[in-house]
Amino acid sequence: FSDGGRLNSWPRAVSWALELVRQGADILDIGGESTRPGAKPVSVQQEIDRTARVIEALRGETDTPLSIDTHKPEVAEEALGRGAVILNDVTGFSDGRMAELAVDNAAIACVMHMKGEPQTMQVSPHYDDVRTEVRGYLHARAQSLQERGLPAQQIWLDPGIGFGKTTEHNLELIAGLDSLAALGYPVLVGASRKHFIGQISGDPVEERLAGSLAVVNEAMKLPRRIVRVHDVAQTRQFILVQQRLRIHRAARLRARSAGSA
Repeated sequence: FSDGGRLNSWPRAVSWALELVRQGADILDIGGESTRPGAKPVSVQQEIDRTARVIEALRGETDTPLSIDTHKPEVAEEALGRGAVILNDVTGFSDGRMAELAVDNAAIACVMHMKGEPQTMQVSPHYDDVRTEVRGYLHARAQSLQERGLPAQQIWLDPGIGFGKTTEHNLELIAGLDSLAALGYPVLVGASRKHFIGQISGDPVEERLAGSLAVVNEAMKLPRRIVRVHDVAQTRQFILVQQRLRIHRAARLRARSAGSA
């Protein structure tokens, strides 16, 4: 995603996706409609044309789980038929048909929070308490999915960093990820290269890796988490080293505790 139109043919998209797998990606998220601020919608057929062939080709090349990033039931149904196993809906499964598809296909449902629509969501977004409001919305959507028959273990929550939020809203949500994780669902965090990082650092989109990794560091403190990133190899290296350091730190704490017992 965020490829600037570079992957404008399905063979290029497939080739890049397989390269991301080689770099260590555990999941591939395929989308045919931009949801960045100000983005214009595309038709159902356009979205299918951009994604279905890519998903089908990847299913034949890799066992990596495939996710379809869409809020349109027709696109989701086509993607599931081609091999997708995760539905990533930026509108939080507000369309009941999306929820039905998740249940009927035993798909994982990634439920995201977005205030407004992509065309207008960044026009003066306001919350009385962003952490409480986003948490409450996601909890309600997750419960609705469970009531329809989707098991809790197949529901992920995404606070929607950058989707109808100011820089301060984003920072408050990231700092409070533990309260969202306390609901018991895995949490997906997608902050890679986003605008708020540039607002803080002044760096252009292609120079926001370090800021993106700072958010990954916060996400990795959660018991069950997924991070959606552009820079797979660098993020994988960061996580591997971070995890080894935490193992050694935990071992030292255990040894110190045993020595004082």
